[in-house]
This record gives sequence, structure tokens and C-alpha cells, in this order.
Amino acid sequence: MNKLRVGVIGTGAMGKHHVRIYSGMMGVELVGVVDINKETAIEVAAEYNIDAFSDCENLLKTDLDAVSIAVPTSLHKDIALKAANYGVHMLIEKPIAESLESADAIINAARRENLKLMIGHIERFNPAILKLKELISAGELGELLSISCRRVGPYAPRIRDVGIIIDLAVHDIDAISHLYGKRALNVYSIAGNSFHIQEDYASILLKYDDKKSGSVETNWLTPYKMRTLTATGTGGVASADYLEQSLDIWKSEGLIKVNIEKGEPLKNEIGHFLRSISNDTAPEPSGEEGKYTLHAATAAIESYKQGKSISLNA
Repeated sequence: MNKLRVGVIGTGAMGKHHVRIYSGMMGVELVGVVDINKETAIEVAAEYNIDAFSDCENLLKTDLDAVSIAVPTSLHKDIALKAANYGVHMLIEKPIAESLESADAIINAARRENLKLMIGHIERFNPAILKLKELISAGELGELLSISCRRVGPYAPRIRDVGIIIDLAVHDIDAISHLYGKRALNVYSIAGNSFHIQEDYASILLKYDDKKSGSVETNWLTPYKMRTLTATGTGGVASADYLEQSLDIWKSEGLIKVNIEKGEPLKNEIGHFLRSISNDTAPEPSGEEGKYTLHAATAAIESYKQGKSISLNA
């Protein structure tokens, strides 16, 4: 079987991890990397003995099968449309785009060219969440009623173009909807900024049908990093720690510590993307799922600015 020819566009903090993982995967030929800073591209390329480009089209036209797009969100649409024109399957780092209109343009281009389009909501591939989804589907928690997340920690100075809702809360909006297997109907949020040009703390409430709820607390003010999720059902309560990759379940008979086989979420994510190409299956999260998560996040921003609940059905 021929190796899948892949490339990475954007060699910042996340893009470098994509490069590292592709370079070590069986059945993959890492062709090259692109960065607007040619020196950065050359430095990364030299480490893995691949080609460096400063223009994404020069990489895309090298008969690529797939590409990871890990550039600032505002550039996603332009690069994704170029990838579609060259018939290249795409894994786009979250969020899918800076606007719903751009998201639609990306989705339509991928559909038109019959390409795989996956959005990198990495927490779906955290071993603790993979196991929790499996247990929820098996009915271990009974009927799921509420899911709450806490994602707090220090500010990363590289985050300049978006606030914390688009940068961080999207992880939990996606995870909550994924665990429920459905989309929220309404969003209400309270947020503000203490030092960032956009919001740097937020509390978000998601309303689902059947009186199910999701909540997200996030900020860049806490001096330590915490990434946790609690799922409450009629048959038990599950507590997941993204960082520790741990999962505990409390039932009437006591605490159950679930055995988790730890692994790198991004490696799981990229593996899923490549298998979808090789097996001609639909990758998840899809472009439509990425658009929904962006819709919910932008509605949360609209909600705190207007001081009211926002419907996602409008």
C-alpha cells in the first residue's frame, strides 16, 4: 500500500506537534511544512529532513493526500479553500474558522471536491473522554442530566487574536455536546476582561432538550492549570481529569476508579483522521460539528455582550 503523503501548514506551538506525530507514524510520508516565517519552516524541516515552504500552494501542489492546517484562525478559510482546490484532505485545528460564513465556505469546498474535512477538537480523543463516552453509551450513568467543565489556568501570551471563549471554551462546548450526542438549544454566558483586549474569564450555560444542561467555567486568571469534567446521571456521577487522563465514577455502592490506558490525544486524533482517508469513512468531528461548536461559542460571546440568552436555532 502506498504511503499517505501529508504536510503541515503552520509550525507554531500546535503545528510542531502535528509534524512530530506525522513523522513517527507508519504508512505516512511527511513531505514538508509551511510557515510564513521561512526561517521557522527551515528550522522545523531540517529537524525532520523534509522540505520547507513559505507559500502553502508550493506544498499543496506536491501531490499531497492530506494536510494539517495549524495557522491563526483568521487564515483558516483562505488556506482551506486552496487545499480543496488541490484535492487535499484537511485536518483543521479548532475552531473551524473565524465566522460561520467562513465555516460554510470551507465545508462547501470540501463537499464539492469530495474531501475529508476534520476539525481538531482534541479533547474528544483524550483517553479519559473516550472511555467516558463508552461508559455513557453503555448506560453506566443511567440517563445523563448535566455536564459541568472547569478549564482554568495562566494566560499564554501567544493568544492575541481571540478571547478565552474561542480559544478554550470551545473544547468543552464540543466535549459536552459529544457526550450528550446532541446539540444545545440555547446559550447564556457571563464574561468580561480584566487584562486582555477580549474576554479573559467566562461562565457559560448550555441548555439542551429534556432539561439537560452543560456548564463551562474558564479563565486565564488562575495561577495553576485545571481541566476537569463532571457528568451527572440518574445512575452515577463521573469525574474526568483531562490532564491526568483519569476517570472516577461514584455510584450508590461507592467509588469506582476506572482503568484508563493513557495516550497522547493528538496522536489519537491524527490517527483517526488518517484512517478516515484510508478507509473512506467520515471523520469526526466533521466540518458541520466544527461549525456548530463555533456557533455556540459566538453565541456565548453575543450573550454576555447583550446580557441575554441566545437561541442556537435562529
